[in-house]
Amino acid sequence: MALRGLWLVSQEQGAQGSLLFSRRYPTVEKRAKDFNGASYVPVPEDGPFLKALLFELGLADGDQHFVERRDSCSRINKTSVYALQAEGGDLWPVLAFQKSGLIYVALPLVEQSIIPSPPLFNISGISQAFDLLSGLLAFMSSGQKTEAERGTKISQLPNLLMQACPLGTPLDTNLNPSLLESSPTTPSTHHQKPPAWRTGSYKGRPHVNVCITEKVKSVQYDKRDVADMWQVYGTVTCKCDIEGTAPNVTVGLNLPANGSPLQDILVHPCVTSLDSAVLTSSSVDILDDSAFSGPYKFPLIPPPDLFNLCFYTSQVPVPPILGFYQLKEEESHWKFSVHLKLHESVKNAFEFCEARVPFFNRGPIIHLEYKVSYGQLEVSKEKSLLVWIIGQKFPKSLEVSLTGTVAFGTASQEQPVDPVCAGGTAYVKLYFRILDFTLTGCYTDQHSIQVFSSGKPKISTAREVLSSDYYIWNSKAPAPVVYRTLLF
Repeated sequence: MALRGLWLVSQEQGAQGSLLFSRRYPTVEKRAKDFNGASYVPVPEDGPFLKALLFELGLADGDQHFVERRDSCSRINKTSVYALQAEGGDLWPVLAFQKSGLIYVALPLVEQSIIPSPPLFNISGISQAFDLLSGLLAFMSSGQKTEAERGTKISQLPNLLMQACPLGTPLDTNLNPSLLESSPTTPSTHHQKPPAWRTGSYKGRPHVNVCITEKVKSVQYDKRDVADMWQVYGTVTCKCDIEGTAPNVTVGLNLPANGSPLQDILVHPCVTSLDSAVLTSSSVDILDDSAFSGPYKFPLIPPPDLFNLCFYTSQVPVPPILGFYQLKEEESHWKFSVHLKLHESVKNAFEFCEARVPFFNRGPIIHLEYKVSYGQLEVSKEKSLLVWIIGQKFPKSLEVSLTGTVAFGTASQEQPVDPVCAGGTAYVKLYFRILDFTLTGCYTDQHSIQVFSSGKPKISTAREVLSSDYYIWNSKAPAPVVYRTLLF
């Protein structure tokens, strides 16, 4: 499990992409040549590599908007794994994703021939490369977002990767600046057994904290010819305070009988072994009907800091909140109606729950009449947003509604603009959080966590559900329709 290369690219909207950082590993490249054999494709120099990457991502096409090889319906990319055109052939698998004006790119080692391309879940370096890029994203996103701060972080990357990923082998994907304080000759490695003279820093009663966070994304249309979409994305976060230099811990995740199987599982490099059945369930391949319902066991030697044990997805049977939104112009005003229904299987106890109704490309709200069956309605200071505060609980009927009419004044530059939301195209966005609950049913407890150390450990567990990009589009007007695996 190693990386052939790592790149960080700047790609601001409307600007030409530029390379901020690159790191290649010649020893891993030599291994790639041996493993791949006749299918080996060398990594191009930075200039051609950047050009091929931007072309594949559709960011450097000039006036040529449609490229059949890349954009045809027969080649819908369902992952963040790409094949870049190089002189020696297609360079694959290149992992790349964009966030906040930066493109994070890695090329993992494939320890076999890549013609034909092996399934992604058979390539162990894929999940490790994603994990390292996630750590790099967290490092670049922390602190202030100024150019000077970003420049400082980029200048720290060589020393940071020397500790976290020596010779192309990721040892610690949590790119914490504290790694820079380590000796260059002593990499910060926690998932391999350290030497006997290296003592642990923690002293006291063992304490393991595990939190399961599930984010649900949804797009709903309330139309017969357009299917609603939703999916759950889970993250299991751990913090292990345990004495010793290489403590062994096993964290187990369980599902109830009616739980939704976990798919697309990516694990932290500190996990020492894993049942192959955990990795084979995939949401990417529509022909893959494998479903492993657990228990999911992760034996590991944990790092001392907070870390993400694993990521997963799941396709739950129904979205937690179903709804419809109607917005229609009538003479000099607009009539709107919002209806929401909480599914009976969802815990009816929210930390918060609200629906936001924005009005783009219009003037400020000058007149509002409404009727709300539950909760309260507020108007933003900018007079362009309605905030429906539902509160911490739905009524016994599990249904709430909001109806009314609204009129707008003359549009000005201060009002929000959205090129998509033109005419009647509009949406309602939901925000909510539910504690001590998961949509998949996934849970862990003190009986599912084993700590192999002296002293009885203290086990703390938590779980929660958060909304993320939860949209309900106006059913009385056109709305952007997306393919499910491209949506998220």
